[in-house]
Amino acid sequence: MYMEYLDLRDEDGNSTGIVRERKLVHRDGDLHGTSHVWIVRPNKKSGWDVLLQKRSQKKDAFPGCYDISSAGHLPAGQDFLPSALRELKEELGIEAEENQLHFLGIHKGYSEEIFYGEPFRNYEISHVYLYTEPVDIGKLKLQEDEVDSVCWMDLQECYKKTEAGEKNFCLLLDELDMIKEYFNLL
Repeated sequence: MYMEYLDLRDEDGNSTGIVRERKLVHRDGDLHGTSHVWIVRPNKKSGWDVLLQKRSQKKDAFPGCYDISSAGHLPAGQDFLPSALRELKEELGIEAEENQLHFLGIHKGYSEEIFYGEPFRNYEISHVYLYTEPVDIGKLKLQEDEVDSVCWMDLQECYKKTEAGEKNFCLLLDELDMIKEYFNLL
């Protein structure tokens, strides 16, 4: 069985030099790093659509929920931007360049859930990026064990569903606010 190892992070997102197995990090609620990439396109309704991925039913957390376009943990020894580029390629088949990702900011959050009868404590610091290059979802190569499907959704509609706490959405309002702020929609 594949074991994924993560660097524990300090409050500023820097590696502490401590490496732990992912399952233990989520069991104990250790601060760790993730990269989040939001893919957007212009629309005529509110101005912008966001690409959502529907998480695989096999995922250890939030199976079958709509989530960020592309996101993932920082493997031990890796930094935020390289991880963002790697996740885009692995999950969606998008080969982006560093200059195509626009840094939106840092999100830090904590949540506790129960999945498959086990506690899941997620304490993460994330670098949040925006990708605005054209994307044809019919040509994406979805990573089967991670992503069931993808869809475009109007940004305002997505915000309302997330704000209402719809059960099949595991999105963060703070990050949707970052997108709105980037496009001066606040």
